[in-house]
Amino acid sequence: MGLLGAVISAAATAGLERAAAKLPKENRAPFERTNHRGETVTLLEGPIAVLGALAGVAASRSDSRVKAAALVAGSVSGAVGAYDDLAGATETKGFRGHLSALRRGEVTSGAVKILGVGAAGLVAAALLPRRSKGFGAVAEIVADGALIAGTANLTNLMDLRPGRALKAVTALSAPVAVTGGPASAVIGAAVASAPSDLGERSMLGDCGANGLGAITGTALAASLPRPLKVLALGAVVALNLASEKVSFTKVIAETPALDKIDQWGRRPR
Repeated sequence: MGLLGAVISAAATAGLERAAAKLPKENRAPFERTNHRGETVTLLEGPIAVLGALAGVAASRSDSRVKAAALVAGSVSGAVGAYDDLAGATETKGFRGHLSALRRGEVTSGAVKILGVGAAGLVAAALLPRRSKGFGAVAEIVADGALIAGTANLTNLMDLRPGRALKAVTALSAPVAVTGGPASAVIGAAVASAPSDLGERSMLGDCGANGLGAITGTALAASLPRPLKVLALGAVVALNLASEKVSFTKVIAETPALDKIDQWGRRPR
């Protein structure tokens, strides 16, 4: 693993978390939400984790183009996610809901997030180094952009129970973290955020889930060989589409192995 990026990411995340805890109550109030237990948690974990991960990416010894791609993907996806966290309404949900509203002429915060994450994914993909040229390069950029944006959205779909999204990005990042770079920074931020998230004092929200997911997707696009990248893209697209019809929380709860992983480190039911 790229130890430098992971250590800096974890240290920055932990430091920002301590600073956020000292903020006056009125500054923390806009970020407070009610979790699945009906208890109050803060969404400040999201921007803190993304900023920590970006610090780790910036300090890592990865290729400069990979680093630039991860910084663009993480910062833009995190920013539009934060906008949705603070300005979003809960009535409209899912790709279908936001795109249907867009067809009616209603621009929801979720639609802004979808378009922003998609654009960030394409720009990040265009920044990644590649050997092919012409049509082949364009096709690879579109595929990599879809992988980055799809991973960001998939991570967001996982942020419904404590620690679930952090476990997801850690599991996805671990195989490519041995080369250092963005993946190790994500793991560092996830490890530092885990105690508060699993303790149900905070949650990633759209900002944290989209930001960390986009950096993870960039790491996968930059590091996986083409056959594995195709498989990853297929899985990410399939899961995103399935989310429109299937409750991941229900599937996890009804699958003993997944439920055991999901419950690890959490407060008892």
